[in-house]
Amino acid sequence: MKRQQPRILLSLLIALALAAACGSDDDSADAQTSLEESASSTDDSSESDPPAEDSAGDSADGDTPAKPLKIGMILVGPQNDRGWSQAHFEAGQYLEEQLGAEVIVVDKINVADSPGTTVDQVVDDMIDQGATLIFATSDDMKDGIEAAAAAYPDIPMVWSSGDSAWPDGQAYRPELTNLANVMGRMEFGKFIAGCAAGLQTQNGEIGYLGPLINDETRRLVNSAFLGAQHCWQTYRDGDPADLEFRVTWIGFWFNIPGVTLDPTQVVDEFLSSGSDVIMSGIDTTEGLVRTNQAAEAGDAVWAVPYDFRDACAEGPSICLGVPYFNWGPAYLKVANAVADGSFSNTFEWVGPDWNDLNNPDTSSIGFIAGDGLEDSQAANLDEFIAQLGAGELDLFTGPLSFQDGSEWLADGTNASDADIWYTKKLLAGIDGVSEAS
Repeated sequence: MKRQQPRILLSLLIALALAAACGSDDDSADAQTSLEESASSTDDSSESDPPAEDSAGDSADGDTPAKPLKIGMILVGPQNDRGWSQAHFEAGQYLEEQLGAEVIVVDKINVADSPGTTVDQVVDDMIDQGATLIFATSDDMKDGIEAAAAAYPDIPMVWSSGDSAWPDGQAYRPELTNLANVMGRMEFGKFIAGCAAGLQTQNGEIGYLGPLINDETRRLVNSAFLGAQHCWQTYRDGDPADLEFRVTWIGFWFNIPGVTLDPTQVVDEFLSSGSDVIMSGIDTTEGLVRTNQAAEAGDAVWAVPYDFRDACAEGPSICLGVPYFNWGPAYLKVANAVADGSFSNTFEWVGPDWNDLNNPDTSSIGFIAGDGLEDSQAANLDEFIAQLGAGELDLFTGPLSFQDGSEWLADGTNASDADIWYTKKLLAGIDGVSEAS
């Protein structure tokens, strides 16, 4: 294992500092302090937990029982963002419940909230605290987690949403044998969310609040559009030409004042231009919150949030439903593999449990229906979901073209996983840019 000497020196320095004083004003300690505070906030019962041998039990041959896993989880946003980061945070809590694991959480690791702090530095600190499994939970963490995986080849790591472990992927890193990937097939969730929007809109005008632009976000916008278009035509007898689907990108996964567009202002622009359904693709809930305010002022408008199971609580009466990630089952599979020594650098692109869409123990993608969808349309949405689950409907089927007129899928052709994952443009019929300027 690498970096042993610097870690020993760091431990000695921390011990001397603690012996000398109860606290420090030195800014260089911020990252470590944040890490320790996050660890305590996610392990509320650490001081009252029974000894490891009481919870794990003695082994049959009398050997010392295995210690519970200590897991590091790095979040790009706040752990209570009601979106992407909170979904990962709660997956960490799920691991604690299922395995008795200790999860160290460090949140807000992004250039605005933690300038000068890199993912690989956070990994250093987590390993110093005894972490034997690391989750890096954002596409933006690619460089840092790949560097950390190379530095600690004996420590299993997961880059959520990445493709470094995909043999057929464009960014395959076979030498990083300790770095796996996990991603949910949110395309299904966005199909459903788009269908709900297409069923409910009264004027055929849908606004989509987009984060930054990359392959992932383009394919999810395309999925939402195809779901909306299908249900607008199939259940509303609408003309595709009359469906307006517009996306505006704010520039990051969530609002950074002075850096991104303000998502609340973007929603205002959608509403003032006539959109009556606002869909969100960002990590946080501004889309639903602002639309709910407009509804309370008397406007007939609705919203579809994203990422987090309980997101509709921010505006339940106008929420059409939320597609969400449930990272617990996939993360539990990884943690169990680490515990029994069978971990490998697999690429997992996991989907819904169509037999029980919202089962917290089996379904990696779910959809919670909202109160805003009219009863007359709810049955249509259920039928649409059933067709997806039965494999009777594949919306990634040609003919489909991109905005510039180039062909994506020929007539009757189904998209491959690579076609979907590496989506370079938005589809024809979507109003909005496909590439960042």
